[in-house]
Amino acid sequence: MKITFVHHSAFLAELTSAVLLFDYTQGPIPKLDPDKPLFIFASHRHGDHFSEKIFDLQKDLKEVHYVLSNDISKRKVNEALKDCVTFVKPGEKLRLSYNHGAGTELEITTFASTDEGVAFLVNVDGKVLYHAGDLNNWRWEGEPEDWNRSMAKKYSQEVDRLTGVKIDAAFLPLDPRQEESFYLGFDEFMRKAEVQYAFPMHCWGDFSVIGRLKELEVSGPYRERIVMIERDGQPFILGQELPNDE
Repeated sequence: MKITFVHHSAFLAELTSAVLLFDYTQGPIPKLDPDKPLFIFASHRHGDHFSEKIFDLQKDLKEVHYVLSNDISKRKVNEALKDCVTFVKPGEKLRLSYNHGAGTELEITTFASTDEGVAFLVNVDGKVLYHAGDLNNWRWEGEPEDWNRSMAKKYSQEVDRLTGVKIDAAFLPLDPRQEESFYLGFDEFMRKAEVQYAFPMHCWGDFSVIGRLKELEVSGPYRERIVMIERDGQPFILGQELPNDE
């Protein structure tokens, strides 16, 4: 499985039978196999997670599916693409067939965001991927303590559903704007789910926050599983960085 960090919270995952693209808004996408089905996910309507640019990506591909949070307006979808779009809400579990009905299926479970939209757990080709969207413990300095406690409780309730779940690649917010609380959601997720490779996202271009987490004592049980991202467009194969010219 090849993973490419595209930009901000966007990742491309290339598997044996399909390609998955999460929360794309901008940045170069690696050249895609036109014969391999592409699933495009958008976790919610915020401009750093959803762009109508995704509806242009199907032009040179034989099979494209869109999985969009239902807070995204249906009016944004061109009539010609409506048969390719599945809108989802929190707490759903569904299977989508691909390879033009050849019996191949992708399984999706959705979780309620603590902001807007959903998080995705995707099972395909025997691999499990998780994209958090904006599901995070959004603790902010300056907010009332009651608000921060409520946020932490809501986050824990959702992440508890993933306790003990084996995940090959998880894409998790690590937002430097949260100051000293930047790691709380990431840490809780890593302590509950069984994640093989954890990809930080939502860093707003400040990748130094990844090193900050690795230096914290709390990350000791899982720091070797945190993937060091240094630039947009950076590719990985199961945690092994590819040469720059790949």
